[in-house]
Amino acid sequence: MSITAGLVEDDRVHRSVYTDPAIFELEMQNIFGATWIYVGHESQVPNDGDFITASIARQPLLMVRDKGEVHLLYNRCPHKGAQVVPEGQGNARMFRCAYHGWIFQRDGAVRTIPLDDGYEGTCMSKNSPDASMTRVANVASYRGFVFACLADEAPPFREWLRGVDSSIDNMADRSPEGELEVTGGVLRYMHRCNWKIFLENLNDLMHPMVTHMSSSGTARSVANRHFGKGEKLPPAIEILGPFTSNYEFFEDMGIHAFPGGHSYSGGTVSIHSRYSEIDAYNEAMNAAYGEARAREIFSMNRHNTIVYPSLTLKGPIQTIRVIKPIAVDRTLVESWTFRMKGAPDELLERSILYCNLINSSANLVGPDDHEAYQRIQAGLMTDKVEWVNMQRHMGKEQPNEDGGWSAMGTSDLVFRNQYRTWAAYMEKAA
Repeated sequence: MSITAGLVEDDRVHRSVYTDPAIFELEMQNIFGATWIYVGHESQVPNDGDFITASIARQPLLMVRDKGEVHLLYNRCPHKGAQVVPEGQGNARMFRCAYHGWIFQRDGAVRTIPLDDGYEGTCMSKNSPDASMTRVANVASYRGFVFACLADEAPPFREWLRGVDSSIDNMADRSPEGELEVTGGVLRYMHRCNWKIFLENLNDLMHPMVTHMSSSGTARSVANRHFGKGEKLPPAIEILGPFTSNYEFFEDMGIHAFPGGHSYSGGTVSIHSRYSEIDAYNEAMNAAYGEARAREIFSMNRHNTIVYPSLTLKGPIQTIRVIKPIAVDRTLVESWTFRMKGAPDELLERSILYCNLINSSANLVGPDDHEAYQRIQAGLMTDKVEWVNMQRHMGKEQPNEDGGWSAMGTSDLVFRNQYRTWAAYMEKAA
């Protein structure tokens, strides 16, 4: 019997799913090693020879563009196993292993083996496919977002993405040219908690008005004290303030869950929907799409979209976060900012400001969550209380037109949905 059997029920999960190192190791194999995981964006390798390193479930990978095509390779020399490319990014005509000098073309095919006659008649001869860098079996790209599945057989990609593909579409469509590009570097933030605690929090709409009083609440106090009603607020206060909107605001936002563990909160209203308009941007969008289509694009205001289990994105503010589990109680989160092609620089500046205020290691809002995560991780070590409750608004969800379910914003629907998916992955591989 699998060690995960009986740990997930319809309305609760056992605390060990967050605390047991053996379960964590199975997750790396059965979830992160078996379904579609976000790798990077095509704009990070715009030219032939451009490459970035990445990882999935501790497997080192290399994403590289060659002859216009994006390849994903295991970053390992087939000879002695050395990592061929050190962590980072750059541009290369070819790749040379620093240990024995084997040289590989940008698509991974072996080019040069020193003293290759010594391998004649073996699986390491130059004509053997075993002598080349191994390609990842399953790679898919959607609007420039590159995903990979390390398993031999992957779920049908577009079917797997259903329900949250519209969030990616809206994020890209907010560009007057319909395209995004990663801008600048990455903000990395180590969280001292299980990866699922971080993931659940993203669409937990019961916590913001409580947890973020120290940051957002302070911003609202400053706004009330120094700015009159209707007066234009500084961008930082405009970004911070909505986090402590009242319960009714978050309840009315709504929540939506889909097969595969995906979800998003918000719809036409979110914490991003009241940002100041930028006239030059509106003009560019109207010119590109026409006023009716531009209004339709802007009418979608989602809070957090979770592409389970590895990616979360915010379309209205053009940022993503990538979840990389390190240990049962350690999770690395990477934050990336996008520039919308054809949009004024003010949009990019606002996105960068948002990431610095919310997602960087020196941000104002994140420490509120980080403190909560650590308290949850510590509290779950209590072995006299075994279960985590997920009953809020249970049974009140309704089917939606995208093949999922919708509910009031503070429902535990998304958590129940994530753990149905979690159990299916874990039991399928048992």
